[in-house]
Amino acid sequence: MLAFLRARAIPGVEVVARDGYTRTIEVAGEVAGAHGTVAVRPATGNALRATIQFPQLSALPTIVARLRRVFDLIADPEVIGAHLSEDPRLAPLVAARPGLRVAGAWDGFELAVRALLGQQITVAGAATLAGRLVAAYGKPLAGGVEGLSHVFPGPERLADADLSSLGLTRARAAALGSLARAVVADPQIFGPRRSLEEAIVKLRALPGIGEWTAQYIAMREMREPDAFPAADLGLMRAMADRKGRRPSPGALLARAERWRPWRAYAAQHLWASQGMSYDRGEAPGDDRSPLRPLHPARLAAGGVRTDGDREARDAGARRATGRGGARPGRAGRRPVAARGRPR
Repeated sequence: MLAFLRARAIPGVEVVARDGYTRTIEVAGEVAGAHGTVAVRPATGNALRATIQFPQLSALPTIVARLRRVFDLIADPEVIGAHLSEDPRLAPLVAARPGLRVAGAWDGFELAVRALLGQQITVAGAATLAGRLVAAYGKPLAGGVEGLSHVFPGPERLADADLSSLGLTRARAAALGSLARAVVADPQIFGPRRSLEEAIVKLRALPGIGEWTAQYIAMREMREPDAFPAADLGLMRAMADRKGRRPSPGALLARAERWRPWRAYAAQHLWASQGMSYDRGEAPGDDRSPLRPLHPARLAAGGVRTDGDREARDAGARRATGRGGARPGRAGRRPVAARGRPR
């Protein structure tokens, strides 16, 4: 869990240490402009200990609920693991990481922006772009904590902002602005739906969001346990046969039928088995996103590597070795124990 969050930590907003997670927070509906921090560490037994600094006591239940969502504390790993272990391909992965959970998101809009920024580039590259966005448009954190400087900007801050100066293409900047305006118009757009299918249809209607991004948001924000981004390059790599041949998205989706209703957890095990530090290595052909890849020249100045570079390096390694397969007010401190069995 912490490794997953560490790879995706947004500079200035999140800090993931060896034994804990800290981030800045803002809770909608509370005092305008109120923000604070949360720090989560392992507690004695199967529990987490959260230290919350926020000026409004009335926000405490909402903050605790969000933390339970981020760390997936409602899941029953034993039930999920037993089901997935019925597939001989997943059984050793479950045995290697018993109790693996699906990391949730603190905020739906934040996750959607992060997912849009991550289309067609590495996770590290997306985190760099998100850090630039936060530094330019995020609210400065009062009474700073080491490594934390800003609160992630809300949709109202980005709705009419000129984002092209951040190194984004015009199309990507326009998509982010359109997404922000859509969330301003409907703040509950990332709320729960009657079914996964309804959630995907609703999400795909948003600017720049195709099938992969919709499934990813449904998995991490809407807590849909059966969400599954079948066109994800990392998942296809993890399911490659002994000769390194990857399944097509359709073939992977068919294989994943036996993993229902826990396909999101199967995806997490497959990503973890490959030591993936990224979510998608390339834009799937069936993603409806209108965005083009960021030009390498734009990214090089900021040290952001495109996945095209990763693919070229993998291809070169295969040619050199002769192998066909790729390597896989007043802020109070209130400790709260959030029960669960985190891994």
